Formats: sequence, structure tokens, C-alpha cells
Amino acid sequence: MDPDEAAQLHREALVIDTHNDSIVSHIRRGNLSLTGREKPHLAGLEGTVLSLRGPLTPEEREWHGQLDLPKMRAGGIDAAFFAVDVTRAWKNNLAYALDAFGCFDADLCDHPDEMVVARSAAEIVEARASGRLAAILVVENSDALEGSLGVLRMFYRVGVRSMTLTHNPSSWAAAGNAEGRCGGGLTCFGVKLVEEMNRLGMLVDVSHIAERGFYDTLETSSRPVIASHSCCAALCDHPRNLTDAQIRALAQNGGVMALTFVPSFIEQGWTPARWPEQPSLDQLLDHVEHAVEVAGIDHVGIGSDFDGGGTLLRDATEFPRITAGLLRRGYRTADVRKILGENTLRLLRQTLEVTADA
Repeated sequence: MDPDEAAQLHREALVIDTHNDSIVSHIRRGNLSLTGREKPHLAGLEGTVLSLRGPLTPEEREWHGQLDLPKMRAGGIDAAFFAVDVTRAWKNNLAYALDAFGCFDADLCDHPDEMVVARSAAEIVEARASGRLAAILVVENSDALEGSLGVLRMFYRVGVRSMTLTHNPSSWAAAGNAEGRCGGGLTCFGVKLVEEMNRLGMLVDVSHIAERGFYDTLETSSRPVIASHSCCAALCDHPRNLTDAQIRALAQNGGVMALTFVPSFIEQGWTPARWPEQPSLDQLLDHVEHAVEVAGIDHVGIGSDFDGGGTLLRDATEFPRITAGLLRRGYRTADVRKILGENTLRLLRQTLEVTADA
């Protein structure tokens, strides 16, 4: 495998990373800008995120800071899903989400030539053509809605285009994967939520949901869905990973499974006690290869979980290692392009670009 060939392919390919937690990470690191610099006018301000979560601990600071705009450019990442996980907001879920997105919006307003919020697949393509990066806004855990579809509509208005129905605990919408033994699927609210997301043009994310809710979602949704940051249970039996039956069902739905960099999802038995030891890149590529074998090449993507536990790669600058690794394994350039971003772009075209009047 020619290193120059890999580097050129990575530069030319559309690269979309389907999950990070970098908005909250930057707030908890002192309201740092996504440019990697301080924001003097926000320094010292303590909104909902900082009030509830506080600054990062010294241990957390060792691996946070994996993704910012310079690192995205260095790693050839054209677009990324910026998620705000509201799970630990303790009855302040909505305020927490709005505070985080407000800080992000203020940052982007200071750097309009660097990054734009993309509300459609077409806007991702347009951003790349203009030399700007694209952000897709994501709410992680539908408890941010406080049980209201009216709130969902307003999230849509401010640019949110994807949402996970749960996190590990159960939510208004469904049981989370940590409570799968209870057998809970979609609630009545969860069914209405999926239907309204379909109508508005929002991508439903089945990451974190318990198995019954996963299948309920596929049965309810009239559009393809995404598992934005998971790995394969056949290679690592972790509650957050998907079984082969789930991977096949996701593919039949037309969706995308995005493989993630979280070590405990990649290597059986890995625990944080082994930090800073990490699984190998080849172990991650084993998961990619298994997903391709089960789902087909058109249904696989990459969702790093940078700044949220995705520490297999040091940071976003190392993204080209995935391209080189896939080529080393004999993947055709057209198939590498699909995994890096084209499959996700196709999914966004099918889910976001609808004609509903929001």
C-alpha cells in the first residue's frame, strides 16, 4: 500500500464523523473556542453546563481536547456530528442542551468562515466546496424534550438534525441499553417522537437504546436510522454493541452503523483501569470488516466519540490512519469512500431533505 495513495484518497474523499462530545468538552475546559483558542468574552461565565458538571478533572484533561477545527482540518474531517448529551443534567435537561448549543453558536458566529451548521446533506457539500467545515447538531437523549414535541420542533428550528432516543438509562421515549433486562421498548411518547422526527426531517439515532426499543424504532420509522457510535457484539460482547441480527435489520432499514473508537466497545474485557493502554487500530478495523460482511458496504460509517470516550485514536489528526488501514486490507477506493462519508451523506439525503412544513 502506497502511503501517498492513502493520503491522496483521504484528502479527496468526503469524510464525516458521526459522533463527538466536543461542545461540552470545550465548555468544561474553560469555554475554549473550537478554534483551540480562549474566548475572552466568555471566560469565567458559568452557565448550566458548567454549573451542573464543573470543569474537567486532571485525569479527564489527559484525553479531552481530541477534536477542534484545526484538528479536523489536519485529519481531513469535512463534517462532524456535534452531540450534546443531556443525561447527567439532572432535571435540567432542556436548559443544559440550550446552554451548550448557545455557547457553540456564539463560537461559530465569531468564525463564520471556518465552520457552518449544516441543516441538510446539500449544505455539507456546499460547505466543503467553500472551504468550510460542517457541523450537524445532535441532541443525545430525548429527555432534553421534557416530554414535549413542541420542544422538538424548536430544536429543529435552531438547527438540530439528529437525536438519540435514550442514553444508557431509560428516557421518556424508551428503555436504555443499561436497562434492557426490563424488556422496555418504545413508549407511546417514543412512537410519536419517531414519527414526528420522520415528518420534520430529523435523523433518528438508535445508539444506547435497549434491544426491544431498537426493533420498535425500525418498525415505527418510515425512514432509515443511524447507530452513530457502536461496534459489533460478535467481536466484543458489550451492552452498547449491536448483534449481527441488529446489524442486518439496520441495513434492511437502509440505515448506517458507524463504528466507534471507545476501547471497551472494541476489545472484550478492556476497562479504564488499563488506561493509557489501548486496543490496536487493527482491532477497530476488525469491527469495520465484520460490519461490512454482515450489513454490506453501503451501510457502514465511522463515529469516533471523540471527547466522549473514543480514545483509540489520540485525536482527530489521526483519522487518515483509518483510510490507510482499509487500503492495507484490500478495500477498493470506492468502498473506502463509502465508509468514510458517502454512506452517511446518502442517509442524510434520505432523512433530512423532506418537504414537511416545520
